[in-house]
Amino acid sequence: MNEQQQTLWEFMRQQSDKLAAQTLQHIGLTFISLIIAVLVGLPLGIWISRKKQFAGTILGMAGVLQTIPSIALLGFMIPLLGIGARPAIVALLLYALLPIIRNTYTGITGVDAAVKESALAMGMSKWQILFKVELPLAMPVILAGIRTATVINVGVATLASYIAAGGLGEFIFGGISLNNTNMILAGAIPAALLAILFDFLLSRLQNLHLKKVRTATATLPALLILLASLYFIPSAYGGKLTAGFTPEFMGRRDGNLGLQSKYGLKIHTIVISDAVMYKAAYENQLDVISGYSTDGRLKAYNLVVLNDDKRIFPPYYAAPIIREDALKRFPELEKTLNLLAGKIDDSVMTDLNYRTDYLHQSPEKVAEYFLASRELLKPSRNGNAGIVRIGSKIFGEQYILASMYTLLIKGYTDYDVVTKTGLGGTKICFDALINDQIDLYPEYTGTGLLAILQPSSKIVDSLTKNKNETFDYVQREFEAKFNIKWLEPIGFNNAYALMMREKQARQLNVKTISDLKRYLESK
Repeated sequence: MNEQQQTLWEFMRQQSDKLAAQTLQHIGLTFISLIIAVLVGLPLGIWISRKKQFAGTILGMAGVLQTIPSIALLGFMIPLLGIGARPAIVALLLYALLPIIRNTYTGITGVDAAVKESALAMGMSKWQILFKVELPLAMPVILAGIRTATVINVGVATLASYIAAGGLGEFIFGGISLNNTNMILAGAIPAALLAILFDFLLSRLQNLHLKKVRTATATLPALLILLASLYFIPSAYGGKLTAGFTPEFMGRRDGNLGLQSKYGLKIHTIVISDAVMYKAAYENQLDVISGYSTDGRLKAYNLVVLNDDKRIFPPYYAAPIIREDALKRFPELEKTLNLLAGKIDDSVMTDLNYRTDYLHQSPEKVAEYFLASRELLKPSRNGNAGIVRIGSKIFGEQYILASMYTLLIKGYTDYDVVTKTGLGGTKICFDALINDQIDLYPEYTGTGLLAILQPSSKIVDSLTKNKNETFDYVQREFEAKFNIKWLEPIGFNNAYALMMREKQARQLNVKTISDLKRYLESK
């Protein structure tokens, strides 16, 4: 246990600069959105306390906003506001509205009617009663709403990294993708501590006596603005070009770490989900992105792959991986899954991905189309000889492959299939496999080597130049360590790649990653 804690501490110490920057961004996002939510929610709460016939409608609308899954709400914001801080701030403020509006309404309507009547009898106007009687008496309840909104925002702000808004989610989602517990904890622990700290400080403010509450709330706006401004400190640097890299790519030896160590590449970088980075590059919001060589969005958005002239990206040949006990329970399974072996090359997979990523065809339809074109599609037997559980990661290619395996198993065996798709990154999928939550999922040799096995640099360097040696190594090690078998490769190599818009790459005369480095250093 001590060794594990030391390892975590060492990781956090080594990443202290990045951790500090992400923490400042996280605090800034939380309080920028909180300030706007207070500016919107407080007047709305006051208004419905006066116009009670609208209270149900306003509170109902705010409640509905909170029921929308946060990642979906961020997705809705992107077409309207693009990527970066703006959609994240809007999504966060929408989540913060309900507790602020509700508590403002409850606090004001809860003020004793006799007190308001006394103030009116003393000659106070409606505005004087509001600011000198109702709001001061309601302030503890209002602060409780702001306290709740703050804690909600700290948690939801971890998702901001999906759309290049920064924050502690970069470590969390990078760790999930990389099977790196230390990275997950390096983001999760500070986020949890921030929520506890802000909740404690606001609880102290909430419990002050009335006179002290007035003094404290007078300084609260200045404090909130100061905390909100922290977001812009890590963003002060700008560069000639901006790169968008996924959380996983940022932490991989065959990703940003390799670009820095082998190429010496220094480029202004923001972290972004692969779900939105291609379109961001197409719309000139990013100049360079980390992509996948068989992604259909290459074709859709007219992007080109920069040649990896120093070969930091290892082979990423796809193959199904399955637990040995599942092969024993389902003896027809290996032969059936291997029907896809060698059937899909890079260009075919790119076209299939294009159909889902850009033409928006369903993965099931794309899988059915491909199998039919290769005369591999058979009607389902509707078998009841057992249920095979297939998992997948959370991008189109994995959905397609999972659908293909589903159709093959149902058509060639008497087994039924249950799919658990969209399982997030490598860690979630692999943990589900070894913990008997799924029986198989499609994996890539490079990911198996670097993200799961994590051998020494010497072993990695000796293997990554040859696809067969890489496959043989991961196949052997997975069986020995995990009782998991790699079946025959499907045929395509979905390697990491750096990409640019074709027009921009041509204008800058950038064809390789080394060319990109020279351009960045030229001015």
